[in-house]
Amino acid sequence: MKIAVMGAGAIGCFAGGLLARAGHDVTLVGRQNHVSAIRRDGLRFESAAFDEFIQVDACTDASGIAGAELILFCVKSTDTEEAAAAIKPYVSPSAVIVTLQNGVDNAERVRSIISCEVLAAAVYVGSEMPGAGHIRHNGGGDLIVEPGQASDRLARILSAAGIATTISANVRGALWEKLMLNCAYNAVSALVQLPFGELCRRGGAAVASAMQDIVAECIAVASADGVNMSRNVDETVARIMATIPAGQYSSTARDVAMNRPSEIDHLNGHIVRRGAALGVATPVNHLLLMMVRVIGKPAHPMPTA
Repeated sequence: MKIAVMGAGAIGCFAGGLLARAGHDVTLVGRQNHVSAIRRDGLRFESAAFDEFIQVDACTDASGIAGAELILFCVKSTDTEEAAAAIKPYVSPSAVIVTLQNGVDNAERVRSIISCEVLAAAVYVGSEMPGAGHIRHNGGGDLIVEPGQASDRLARILSAAGIATTISANVRGALWEKLMLNCAYNAVSALVQLPFGELCRRGGAAVASAMQDIVAECIAVASADGVNMSRNVDETVARIMATIPAGQYSSTARDVAMNRPSEIDHLNGHIVRRGAALGVATPVNHLLLMMVRVIGKPAHPMPTA
């Protein structure tokens, strides 16, 4: 199958790498530093099961998706409309786009620009790009996709490549569950610049307690918004803490460390906006949103006495 990955970062290279390893014709569309390394050496895929270089096409231009039957849409939520507009001229009417992104409304935003079938999906994977053209898989990788004309075939292809995929009519609930995971961990990880295991070691029970406060607000907003998902704060926090690999930095932490724009407005920021619209107070998420926004801006030198 001819497959393109728009946004070949940690999630895009994870999925695209496994699909290429399974024999599919994959093109990764990403940043120049990654593309140059992949063209030179192949994509280095490091995991517990193997560490090898996978030969795969790579380019920096949206035209690289031309002719793809399946497009994995993996750009940051902040770039959704811009990336969708960039690929629109090259998308075949029979193509299927699957959004593998943080946030809960990306599929709708892509559908507003591109008319082919667009499927929302929630992916739970711990992965990072420790170097140019180098994907490190720390754990997880299951995917939940919404029903559609191409969903059954898509699930078979992804599962055969090692990406366990299920079809669920409640993808909205799954996306909100992932949103809560990101809200509970991403901002805190960004603020302290620690991986999850070290954060828990230093913070002890206070880490779980803080996550409970964050998740309680998320659940209150989700409930007011009619989302079908768990309403138990303790169970949700326990599930979140069991999901995150010990060595995993959040994507927001990596963005802040590298002075890149983060997705915080589509994570805790989404909770704050929906809470305001629905009359649900979200002071903890609002505080985290403000703090990550502040540290993400260039610092000015401290005045001397």
